[in-house]
Amino acid sequence: MTGRLAFVESPVQLLNVLEWAHARGRGTTPAAAAAPAPSPGSPAPSGQGAPSPGSPAPSGQVVPSPESPDPSGQGGPLSAPGAGEAPAPVTGGPEGSAADDLRIVVLSPTDPMSRGQLRRMAQLARDEGFAVHWQEARAGRGALVRTLRELGGPLRAAGRVIVGDPFSRYVQLLLTLFGPRHVTVVDDGTATMEFAAQLAGGERLVRWHRKGDLGPRELVLAPVTSLARRRLAPGPGRSVEIFTSLPVQAPPGTEVTENTYAWTRERFGPPALTGGADLVGTSLVETGVIDADHYLRVVGQLARTHGATRYFAHRRETPEKLHRVAVETGLQVVRPDLPLELIARRGPIGATIVSFPSTVVHTLPLALAGTGVKVAVCEIAPEWLKATASPRAQGFLAGVAGTAAGADRLTPRSGSAVDRLEFG
Repeated sequence: MTGRLAFVESPVQLLNVLEWAHARGRGTTPAAAAAPAPSPGSPAPSGQGAPSPGSPAPSGQVVPSPESPDPSGQGGPLSAPGAGEAPAPVTGGPEGSAADDLRIVVLSPTDPMSRGQLRRMAQLARDEGFAVHWQEARAGRGALVRTLRELGGPLRAAGRVIVGDPFSRYVQLLLTLFGPRHVTVVDDGTATMEFAAQLAGGERLVRWHRKGDLGPRELVLAPVTSLARRRLAPGPGRSVEIFTSLPVQAPPGTEVTENTYAWTRERFGPPALTGGADLVGTSLVETGVIDADHYLRVVGQLARTHGATRYFAHRRETPEKLHRVAVETGLQVVRPDLPLELIARRGPIGATIVSFPSTVVHTLPLALAGTGVKVAVCEIAPEWLKATASPRAQGFLAGVAGTAAGADRLTPRSGSAVDRLEFG
């Protein structure tokens, strides 16, 4: 079994696959040193402060990130690179040979924001010399069977499989059918922390914001999840690596490799700073953790306290909620078309970035190291949570905020949900 095969379903997963390959010493093509081409009509990059994807639009406007055409996105069989996708030589690492190169499979999601960001990230990966296969894994009836048929052979032949979301039902099904000898899990947000804890404790794999009770769908898929968990655990004939920027305890027998965002820092920036503050949005409303009205009040308070002018939206935030953010807080809403780590590194970016507990309070201090940008995390007070939120939500979010060593803490003091936010 030879070769390395990566399955990604989000832009951040694809970014972290590139970081993993860079950390393994994979060589790059000459095109790798060049920034992505600017959008039509935008000025050419000229050093610091060059326009970046997701750059600001007029104040208060919700900036769309439509799925842009990608001529090579659907093209070609998985077994061969498309035009302009010839892999560069591998220059080191335990699997370092040209024949052992990495292929990236995008299991395309359905929502337009994720698809648009993935198109841009896929092009960055191609610019680095990687072969990227775009798989319409959720495109209506028959997509699952077609995907399994197309990916079965390459998956059986892969010596190492890299996955970005061990909680994904699609990934779990693939691992159930074809168990790899070597597995690497890269970050797809803070879920990596929960995955490592559940793996160490021998627990079933459940996302942190989901309630513990098994519904009808979970009961049907329980055998798949159970077998996939075993395939994601180290054992005889199987090694497991977690490649992460988050503070995790290595489960027994598992290798944890630190992601320092070295590829991002080498390829982009340093950014020009605006001198003001930027807020980072979250999907805590969409996942049922915080009430929308309460969230809007807190966002408005943070904006006034820190003099923020821009709100970088999470790709899962709904247009309706973002419209309210723009109208009720006066913030300029920006929908980035690349992961925020790349947007911030290219700049311009605020001298202070304020976020709720999420992956970026761990990743942005790494990506922006040496730039002078300060990252602050606003902790979630228990009274902010909806009554229907998962019982695990408060502890998990507190852990995300409390372990963010590179971020300042912004603590809501007891007695008020909004009015007394202070640095802790």
